[in-house]
Amino acid sequence: MKFLTAFAGARHLRVVLVIVTVLAANQALAQQDKHPQDARDPWEGWNRNVYAFNQFVDDWFLRPVAKGYRFITPDFVDKGVTNFFTNLGELNNFANSVLQLKGESAVVALGRFTYNTTFGLGGLIDVGTAFGLPERPEDLGQTLGYWGMGSGPYLVLPFLGPSTGRDFGGLVGDLTVMPSTWDYIDSPEKYYMRGLQAVDTRADLIPAESFISGDSYTFVRSAYLQRRQYLINDGKVENDPFANDDGDVMFENF
Repeated sequence: MKFLTAFAGARHLRVVLVIVTVLAANQALAQQDKHPQDARDPWEGWNRNVYAFNQFVDDWFLRPVAKGYRFITPDFVDKGVTNFFTNLGELNNFANSVLQLKGESAVVALGRFTYNTTFGLGGLIDVGTAFGLPERPEDLGQTLGYWGMGSGPYLVLPFLGPSTGRDFGGLVGDLTVMPSTWDYIDSPEKYYMRGLQAVDTRADLIPAESFISGDSYTFVRSAYLQRRQYLINDGKVENDPFANDDGDVMFENF
């Protein structure tokens, strides 16, 4: 009798384990159907967790500060701040244009920095664009892509947002190796200015939030990768790595 009771109990336990296993498998399949794995995003689980963390920081700190900044800052002042930080990046644009053998872009970057700094009140006024020299942003990630390095896996960085293996390496190189106007700014003023730049950049992105639809993670991933491909190919996008993503959109104008 004890043997039969034990056998029945073991059999009951096996049935429970089977049910739990089936339910867990169904849940995993449901999640997979909801967010199908993409070959270029092998770390999607980790990336979504970091994305959620960044969203929390943005919702509770950065976005409210950026909204307050937009509310109290006149448009011409906001534009001047944006122009100033854009001008600081022209030396990096110049260096990466040279590394990509883009002579015209190098001349444009150097001309913009000279005109904006000299005639644009230190970069507050975008004189270069008025002179027919619109910005041509270049960075080390684009340089690596120009010379044939693959983008690597999609990666979401804490606080910094979307990136790829190649772009993360390029970012580290831009901050540590490449020449930059920031190198001539003393601390702690440099850190105050970096903070202002982050707030100004976030404030400028607020109007673009209305374009986001569907799964925001997928939308941002698609937009970022398309934008990077657009920049690396100098405006020529041959194919869309996430053509089937929800909220697929080209961000040439951002």
